[in-house]
Amino acid sequence: MTDSDDRVLFEADHDTRIATITLNNAGRRNSYDAAMRDALARHLDRVAEDDDLTVVLLRGAGGVFSTGADMNNAYGWYGGEDNSKDQGGKAQTKKRPSQRRRLTVDRKSFGFYHNFMGFPKVTVGEISGYALGGGFEMALMCDIAVIGRGTEIGMPATRFLGPALGSLHMFFHRLGPVLARRLLLTGDIVDAGSLEHLGIFTETCDDAMVSARARYWAHKAAKMPADGVVIAKEAFRLVEQSQVYQGEEVASYLFHAYGTNLQFAPGEFNFVKTRAQYGTKEAFRRRDEHFHVPEPDVE
Repeated sequence: MTDSDDRVLFEADHDTRIATITLNNAGRRNSYDAAMRDALARHLDRVAEDDDLTVVLLRGAGGVFSTGADMNNAYGWYGGEDNSKDQGGKAQTKKRPSQRRRLTVDRKSFGFYHNFMGFPKVTVGEISGYALGGGFEMALMCDIAVIGRGTEIGMPATRFLGPALGSLHMFFHRLGPVLARRLLLTGDIVDAGSLEHLGIFTETCDDAMVSARARYWAHKAAKMPADGVVIAKEAFRLVEQSQVYQGEEVASYLFHAYGTNLQFAPGEFNFVKTRAQYGTKEAFRRRDEHFHVPEPDVE
């Protein structure tokens, strides 16, 4: 079986029982659109259905894990953006997706994250460079995650879509309520080394060692009895669902759909409007400028 989207690469080594999936969109820091996410899901299904594979190693090309959903076309995820221009070359007014459209699309989108979190084989994350937005979520959802100390992590999209983005229950469970609130309510990006003492990831190491250390953990997990791994993964999922994640799937897509339909007050930063006026790169610059608050002077 082949996949036409070469932005997601798949390799299976049945001798070691390890499959490797690589996000291969390095020119955009391995951000992904709906087609890439669907290709990733298909590759994961291949691993789940292959009795001779026990571990999937998830990584990004070019030394970057993933900066999450591609915001170059924010409404494009909902199929509701009109890129046409009038006779003068000016972009036409874009149609905002309806709430019913948002709910339909987000239910499918968060079904991917829900399935990844409960994936029946061992997931090992090779996390380097950036793990932002959906990339940060996947990093936290991996069974075993190796991250470089210099890797920048966070949910910056909360600055223009609100703090209810993402898998809220997972954030609170994996990060703890204090750090989860801090990252979601500020949109801060922090380096993984500053959180090493919290033990959020399996291993935090020098950036140059991430690939080798992730492969090491993948090989260790692949030595385990394959049936035992699958049974354990289902047991882990049952424990988390019963103790922590009740309603997680619904909460994730429901509040994300609401959050993408924010009404902005005067003086608040509107990323979609700014991007339409100035382009994506300038919109990100203006976002960072708007949200910058200088640290107080220390006397």
